[in-house]
Amino acid sequence: MSDRNSDGLQDVALWRTFLAAYRAGSVSAAARMLGLAQSSVTTQLQALERSIGEPLFVRLPRGIRPTSRADELAERVADPLDALAAAVGTASAGPQPAVRLGGAAEFLARVGVPSIAPAVADGLRLTVTTGLADDLLAQLRAGSLDVVVSAVRPRGRALPASALCDEEFVLVAAPSLGVAPSRGLPPADIEHLPLLAYAQDLPILRRYWRHVFGIRLDREPALIAPDLRALAAAAVAGAGITVLPSYLIAGELDDGRLTVLRPTDDPPINTLHVVRRPGPLTEEVAAVERMLRDAVSAW
Repeated sequence: MSDRNSDGLQDVALWRTFLAAYRAGSVSAAARMLGLAQSSVTTQLQALERSIGEPLFVRLPRGIRPTSRADELAERVADPLDALAAAVGTASAGPQPAVRLGGAAEFLARVGVPSIAPAVADGLRLTVTTGLADDLLAQLRAGSLDVVVSAVRPRGRALPASALCDEEFVLVAAPSLGVAPSRGLPPADIEHLPLLAYAQDLPILRRYWRHVFGIRLDREPALIAPDLRALAAAAVAGAGITVLPSYLIAGELDDGRLTVLRPTDDPPINTLHVVRRPGPLTEEVAAVERMLRDAVSAW
């Protein structure tokens, strides 16, 4: 009698390595997830491919791409292996590990961390990492984060993702600049005002100009700060005009420190997603996601 089935299942460790590589998208990231040498991961994948009798990954200059056969196998083995990992994990004693949350610094500071704070006071352990979406998703694939609030929806099915909320962007300035708000405000009326930008290429401002005004913005910024909170503070101080997500400046709009210059029923939006690390959903991660959703439910 053969010691393997038609899929070549001989060694759970090989399938664990396969699943890690499938989810991580690279041999090096899988090695970090598993605590193995990169050469060991490569050897195990090659052994599994020989057992299966066909390639499971296409080797790319940066990373690996699963074949259709790998997609099929990952769908079959993921739940059993995740259940096994969860069962083994529950046998360990000691405090629960911290939930590792990633996202844009502005969102986490204004919405994410305050919404989770009561749970932290009740005993939840939380570690926060801020950064750009692509970098955070790479950390999620590598297993160094548990959940990420991302403006980028990851491709494929390796990372569970679902929409969280839509950010609405508004053009704002301090009343001291003397611009009368108007639904029909032409761009010519504000072209003399300094632009406060997130980056040199004006990514948020350009998108707003294209969406609302229907024209290309071709001006140099007067101030560049890669933090939307700094742009909000500069705008409140009267430095110029900028475009910001409305949730971030709700207080400034309510008390009149900032004014929406061109109210519109069709603002530019940016969809944020909750993206989780592959594997079993722990109670702690589920609770963090639930608190994030509760925090944005009124938007």
